[in-house]
Amino acid sequence: RGEPNPHGYISDVLGEPGANETEMHAILAEYGLPYRFEPAVENAADAISEEITEKDLKGRKDFRKILTFTIDPTDAKDFDDALSLARLKNGNFEVGVHIADVSYYVKPGTLMDQEAQARGTSVYLVDRTVPMLPEKLSNKLCSLRPNEDKLTFSAVFEMTPEAQVVDRWFGRTVICSDYRFDYEGAQKIIETEGKEPEDPAITKEIRDAVFELNKLASIMRKKRFSAGAISFERPEMKVEVDETGKPLRVYEKISKEANWLIEEFMLLANKSVAEFIATSGKMNGKEDKNAKTFIYRIHDEPNSEKIAGLGRFVGNFGYKLGPTGSGRDIAKSLNSLLVDAKGKPECDAFQMIALRSMAKAVYSTDNIGHYGLAFKYYTHFTSPIRRYPDTMVHRLLAMYLDNRESQNKEYYEQKCVHASEREQIAANAERDSIKYKLIEYMVDKVGQEYDGTVSGLTEWGMYVEIKPEMIEGMVALREIRSDFYDFDEENYRIVGKHTKKVFRLGDPVRIRVKSANLEQRLLDYELIENEQL
Repeated sequence: RGEPNPHGYISDVLGEPGANETEMHAILAEYGLPYRFEPAVENAADAISEEITEKDLKGRKDFRKILTFTIDPTDAKDFDDALSLARLKNGNFEVGVHIADVSYYVKPGTLMDQEAQARGTSVYLVDRTVPMLPEKLSNKLCSLRPNEDKLTFSAVFEMTPEAQVVDRWFGRTVICSDYRFDYEGAQKIIETEGKEPEDPAITKEIRDAVFELNKLASIMRKKRFSAGAISFERPEMKVEVDETGKPLRVYEKISKEANWLIEEFMLLANKSVAEFIATSGKMNGKEDKNAKTFIYRIHDEPNSEKIAGLGRFVGNFGYKLGPTGSGRDIAKSLNSLLVDAKGKPECDAFQMIALRSMAKAVYSTDNIGHYGLAFKYYTHFTSPIRRYPDTMVHRLLAMYLDNRESQNKEYYEQKCVHASEREQIAANAERDSIKYKLIEYMVDKVGQEYDGTVSGLTEWGMYVEIKPEMIEGMVALREIRSDFYDFDEENYRIVGKHTKKVFRLGDPVRIRVKSANLEQRLLDYELIENEQL
């Protein structure tokens, strides 16, 4: 303290600049994210027995004879959710949403629990996963691998063929998954109804179960959007890299029925667990003001000023944003606006501004509902391998199923704040790793020309997303040769001083890649203008 020349020491050497390992570690270091587990944590995980004993099965419902399967991405290493289906005598279905019972293995206050809580979440960089839990847990013990007995925490629903939930049960279970689908495989089953599957391991029973669950999920999805859930359909782009981390291609991740099937049942489980606690166990009951302390996933209504700005902006294109009096009004008006603009160049711009008007979803012990999903009650129950809040939700639910008293609200509120912060840090690191790889992908494309659309405007630059890769770069306003351009913030456009030429969000433009600077993570484009200007 007070020294004119403070001393420091080298804590880690990241490696050669430009090397993939170095750059990915640099992103993790920048956000204070770990890239390895301390030996003591690994040892604690390795010490857990893989054997399931009679003691482990005590008090669990046995689902091992019920048809069960997982559906995950092709490259997934951990499978933390499985679905089971049984047809009941009354014509209804029993649908089980089975989640890895992480909280059974990770006990509060242990070294492993402290580590998972500090991390808060797994981090998904372009070329790697930085897991929240050591591999022994995330890829082995808690991964619902086929033909292995696994301990789970389940939400089980009795549903009518019209997807009406008439009964539900929550508790600890044991399952044995019959089959592991990837999304493409499950999608193939859905699309080839009536045909024999290529894989002989897919029995008629498994095939029928996929069809039935898909029917139920489709009904739930429709209901959700008609209740005012917001339907953003902005493409999600993925970067494919080789084993050295070199980007090979940029492609759109397409979601189809198989993805929606899993999504709807995970949403159902998350929503039902939150409702069960908030209404003190009453089916479709009113919120109980004395409900026990719980962790909710909440999403506030949009910023009204930003929505008013969107209304003015869409007016420039001849659209009208409908009523925006209440939150539900805004959702319905947004959905119909996006339907009207679908397939037109301005649709991307509308989605972008609408997304910017949205609040961020966070964790809280105070339930205000989830606006974007149009749910009155919502939590995170379905991914405890990769999210710490889900593990806390499992613990609280287990306590309350045992009729334990309400837990300390302040303690859990602090945990919610920490988890929300960790989630944001992880999201920023993920975004940076994608951005780095996109710039790296463009390094050998300097000088090439692309069609694009205006994706952002500031007083110094016009951001352009090129087609079809959706890679964003900046055209500096000072470098547009035909005119001096000013940023008109109120109408969110740039206007040429002499020509009065206007560029708005969503406008089609042609650009040339000017430079791709990996060190500064900057991608610059130049505008190719019509010769007549």
